[in-house]
Amino acid sequence: MPTSDLHQLAAALPQPWRSHIVARLGHSQLKVLRMDGQPAEDETHPYDEAFVVLAGELRLVVAGQALRVQAGELYTVAAGIPHAVAAGSWGTLLIIDPAA
Repeated sequence: MPTSDLHQLAAALPQPWRSHIVARLGHSQLKVLRMDGQPAEDETHPYDEAFVVLAGELRLVVAGQALRVQAGELYTVAAGIPHAVAAGSWGTLLIIDPAA
C-alpha cells in the first residue's frame, strides 16, 4: 500500500472542516481535515474520539474548559463529553473514531 501525505490530502480538500477518511483499521477510521480558524459547534458522541494535530493548533472547549492542542499532540474526548472547536484553530488535524 502506498504512503499518504496527510498534509497534502488536507490541503486539497474542497472545504475546511470536512473530513476525508484516509484509512480504516479494525473498528476505527482515520480522518484528515483542514482547520481554517473558524469555530465549530458543540457536539457530543456516544463514542471516544481522538484528535492528533499534525500541524498548527486545535483550540477546544471540552465540558466548558478551554484548552489548546499543539502540533504533535494527541487529545482524546471520552464518550458523552460535550466539546466544541473554538475560533483560531488552524492547520491539519487527524481524527480517530469508530468506523461507521
